[in-house]
Amino acid sequence: MKFNFRIKNAVKETTNYEGAKAFVLTPAMELYTAVVTASLSNQFYETADSRLQRICDLIEKNDPEFVAKLAIYAREAMYLRSIPLVLTVELAKRHNGNDLVSRLTNRVVQRADEVTELLSYYSLSNGRDNVKQLNRLSKQLQKGLAAAFNKFDEYQFAKYNRDASVKLRDALFLVHPKAKDDAQQALFDKIVKDELQAPYTWEVELSALGQQKFDSAEVKQAAFRTKWEELIFSNKLGYMATLRNLRNILGAAVSKEALKKVCDYIANEKAVANSKQLPFRFLSAYRELKELRNGNVSKVLDALEDAVAFSAANIAGYDADTRVVIAADVSGSMQQALSSKSKVQNYDIGLMLAMLLQNRCENVITGMFGDTWKVMNVPKKNILANVDAFYRREGEVGYSTNGYLVIKDLLRRKKAVDKVMMFTDCQLWNSNNTSETIAGLWKQYKHIAPQAKLYLFDLAGNGNTPLNIVRDDVFLVAGWSDKIFDILAAIEKGSDALTKINSITID
Repeated sequence: MKFNFRIKNAVKETTNYEGAKAFVLTPAMELYTAVVTASLSNQFYETADSRLQRICDLIEKNDPEFVAKLAIYAREAMYLRSIPLVLTVELAKRHNGNDLVSRLTNRVVQRADEVTELLSYYSLSNGRDNVKQLNRLSKQLQKGLAAAFNKFDEYQFAKYNRDASVKLRDALFLVHPKAKDDAQQALFDKIVKDELQAPYTWEVELSALGQQKFDSAEVKQAAFRTKWEELIFSNKLGYMATLRNLRNILGAAVSKEALKKVCDYIANEKAVANSKQLPFRFLSAYRELKELRNGNVSKVLDALEDAVAFSAANIAGYDADTRVVIAADVSGSMQQALSSKSKVQNYDIGLMLAMLLQNRCENVITGMFGDTWKVMNVPKKNILANVDAFYRREGEVGYSTNGYLVIKDLLRRKKAVDKVMMFTDCQLWNSNNTSETIAGLWKQYKHIAPQAKLYLFDLAGNGNTPLNIVRDDVFLVAGWSDKIFDILAAIEKGSDALTKINSITID
């Protein structure tokens, strides 16, 4: 993720949600941070509905080409699925005159279920209550979805042929895709007649097994052990499915050979790279397992640590000559779940990204801030264990957002460093009722370390920043993926995000 606009015009001042002085982002920057941090669920400072409305308002203020390229970036670089569909539908409501929306639609729809997901959001966003009212579908969306239909085979369609408000059959009738050959026309006919062949998936297999009756718990466990081993050795259990089912696999008491295969798969460098898992997925799996009373848990935890180490290996680190400070915000606003179904919080994401980077730096001071700022020395290895070590101790610093104390500590000790990196929701303030601010202290600190750079990793996208990022020594980065670290190399080379995003070709 590379994003650092250099702005010629003056930046307007505002106040953040804590009432502290802040700076307004440009419409492009604000849309970017809102998009790449959007889970479309309630946030600490902002509800889902208001976040969505703010995104829609920002689309109005931005160039359509930029909005389209940002949607592609969110889908292909950030691996986000819902928000690119939202951007596509909202852009279709506001832009016409060329085929931009149809090309965008075909590009962001990369799974068969995203055809019906897009139509469902289109229905909701236009206030249409049922499928019949979708007959007034945007022509450009219709054209793009028709092209997207040609991407998928019977297995992909059947896998996502669900009994939802908008079904594949409904979508087919709405967009009228043109079959590229007789075989595809036969496939479309199967969708119409609801005759798609049921796919062989682990979900289907386990669901069928779960509906059977067993004479005893032992017989049931043996049946599930056999099924899990069959799935494992058939190589039909994908990486994410394996990650999400580690507890079930251990609970089924699979054989040593099966468990070894699972651990080898989880810790395979190529599999990790191909899986494109967000870093906190490994943390969720780690936490799910570590409290289990099972003699094989340690093997799996080691595999998860190895997997995360591989995911960190491609992050550009710094050598012993580059002095780095990493500060994780553990304030109350950071302890907000990403969604109602998720146990992962912004706080977890901040710690996870901080520990990934800490793993890659040779000369690094790491700590956390709330009411106070506290340095915590942890080993470079065992990234997931380090996250949990921070997690257990977050109460030691309190729950305010006094990020200014990080800079104040460096000033007090006259400690010159090259890079200060804060993982935060950017709602920084001073709860101690003094005149000290992070902006003022940073200005003072530049006299001690004139070459120092400050990176604000915005994990919430609330629309403002505590410092004026027009300055060449202050940079704003947003998002959850480990790809946010790409910005560090980009900044060192002097490139900016506008160039990166606008380099995307929409075909």
